[in-house]
Amino acid sequence: MNPKNFKRYTVTAALPYANGPLHIGHLAGCYIPSDIYVRYLRSRERDVAYVCGSDEHGVAITIKARKEGISPQEVVDRYHEMMKRSFAEFGISFDHYSRTSAKIHHETASGFFEDLYQKGEFLEQTTQQYYDEEAGQFLADRYIEGTCPKCGHEHAYGDQCEKCGSSLSPTDLINPKSKLSGSTPVLKDTKHWFLDLARYTDFLKNWILVDHEKDWKTNVLGQCRSWLEAGEGLQARSMTRDMDWGIPVPVEGAEGKVLYVWFDAPIGYISSTKEWAAEKGIDWEPYWKDEGTKLVHFIGKDNIVFHCIIFPAILKTHGGYVLPDNVPANEFLNLEGDKISTSRSWAVWLHEYLEAFPGKQDVLRYVLTANAPETKDNDFTWKDYQLRNNSELVAIFGNFVNRAVVLTHKFYNGLVPALGDLSDIDRDALAALLEFPEKIAASIERYRFREALSYVMDFARTGNKYLADTEPWKSIKDNPERTATVLNIALNIAANLAIVAEPFLPHTAAKMYKMFGLSGLNWGDAGKHGLLKTGKTIQPAELLFDKVEDETVAAQVNKLMETKKQNEMAVAPVTPMKDIITYDDFAKLDMRVVKVLAAEPMPKSKKLLKLSVDTGLGTRTVLSGVAEHFKPEDLIGKQVVMLINLAPRKIMGIDSEGMILMAEDKDGSLRLLLPGSETANGSTIS
Repeated sequence: MNPKNFKRYTVTAALPYANGPLHIGHLAGCYIPSDIYVRYLRSRERDVAYVCGSDEHGVAITIKARKEGISPQEVVDRYHEMMKRSFAEFGISFDHYSRTSAKIHHETASGFFEDLYQKGEFLEQTTQQYYDEEAGQFLADRYIEGTCPKCGHEHAYGDQCEKCGSSLSPTDLINPKSKLSGSTPVLKDTKHWFLDLARYTDFLKNWILVDHEKDWKTNVLGQCRSWLEAGEGLQARSMTRDMDWGIPVPVEGAEGKVLYVWFDAPIGYISSTKEWAAEKGIDWEPYWKDEGTKLVHFIGKDNIVFHCIIFPAILKTHGGYVLPDNVPANEFLNLEGDKISTSRSWAVWLHEYLEAFPGKQDVLRYVLTANAPETKDNDFTWKDYQLRNNSELVAIFGNFVNRAVVLTHKFYNGLVPALGDLSDIDRDALAALLEFPEKIAASIERYRFREALSYVMDFARTGNKYLADTEPWKSIKDNPERTATVLNIALNIAANLAIVAEPFLPHTAAKMYKMFGLSGLNWGDAGKHGLLKTGKTIQPAELLFDKVEDETVAAQVNKLMETKKQNEMAVAPVTPMKDIITYDDFAKLDMRVVKVLAAEPMPKSKKLLKLSVDTGLGTRTVLSGVAEHFKPEDLIGKQVVMLINLAPRKIMGIDSEGMILMAEDKDGSLRLLLPGSETANGSTIS
């Protein structure tokens, strides 16, 4: 079916796990691409349902809850609201954002399972699964950790190794351990309901590898081919789990079991659509059941198998639902040369970015689109963020619009001047004005958003070059009619630029529309000269972008480096324990709280500070090797802990009468041992 002949579009973005905040990897993977696509469709005046929601039933939720000592519901409530708020502030324009803990979702997912169960589509099998005898429960894949058999990584999960990316089964792990108790789990019989994916092999091969061979992305086709053609082909996959958090399996004899998260999560798109339609007072079914509907799933590459194999098999078996027309999955985005990791906090978190960079949502949208991992993994760096902002958004896009508006106010009091006789350079500019919108549209229709954005920037470059070549600031002196023509064309290029930039830079486009006094424009208006009529008043220039300074970037990089340092310290070995001593040995140590009265560097020494301390028994002099860690003024007036009965030692001609006690961290840095509150000098430590 020709894209322009679809009656409506249902566009989904992968449901984010409600176990942590959103980060730039999520945005680059599916949320910015899907939002660009939907904003474009709306500008084309197409009927669109853009749905998403929080995935609240994953094992990751229960792990988070256990770590924090709270209920899974408290976890999902917290992160659902955080993600929903961050999406809205950033400008992801969902028609509806739901959650899988909603009643309507439980009903919808249960209904799908019951339908397949009644049709006899499930295989009931008793298999052996790891069981934690100490915790008294079966272990989901993510509750098991061990050594990856393929790369040797010692902290692989039961379903995947995050280091090498291999898909695993819990029984593949070497030396498996339960993440609940740390004990070695045992294998125990349990009954589950499996979907026999092998039965769908022929259908999936024809639908994916034949019908969509030319229009799906090569990375998606490649991964599907590996599932469908490699080894023994598709295997039966359990659609239930032994857990107490999730949607209960709605069949007799399934007590204590819930639906597999990847059975229920994609159905969340349908339940979200139902909620949206109910709020609008319209029928939801055409958006999922009418053959004139184009269904598009935006996801990251780690979700390809679920959206291209499992979910279509479920929809096909249930019957009556349209299948995805496309699944434009992106690869992964790395951060400063390292894989983004929620567990290691190696990420740029969206809510923190919005707080640190107010009003700069479009800068991040631009950078993540310009560097999108559409065909291969890409890397986000703060230096590239700064360069693209300063050299492209500020110097090209913003500079062009600003010059056109400022010159109009300077020479024509903010009124759009009249178009006069055209020269060849004017005709070339107007030809570009006509061509760029369709070039951009063609790339968006093919899900090539990075390419489409490059055309948007080329359009801005065309405007910038046009002003530089025509030099209206010079012609105003002896040929004001020529200047009027140039600014008329430049302003209309800028107005058109607002239309085609809106899917990518919605906040910026809104500022431009306000400056130009325009509203109600859509893609059908793009390419037209005369959007700004002669004599129309435009508002004074508003700065669209400003420079990102070196110190701003340095602060963000330093923040990441501190995170990396903390991660390295977390896994660094602790200094081994010294030989066992008796209580009598310990009792010989006289440790007391003392106050530093004076501190000064020792001449000719990089390490030593000379301290004068009040021990409560008198004043003493102590030489301490802390000059590389503390400034003298940082110590004066502080109470610290001192070993006062250490035999005096002559250092650089001065008797040091004791030892100030410190804690040495894993990275070699020193920490003062401080009393919890002010106490009398000379107080003993016992």
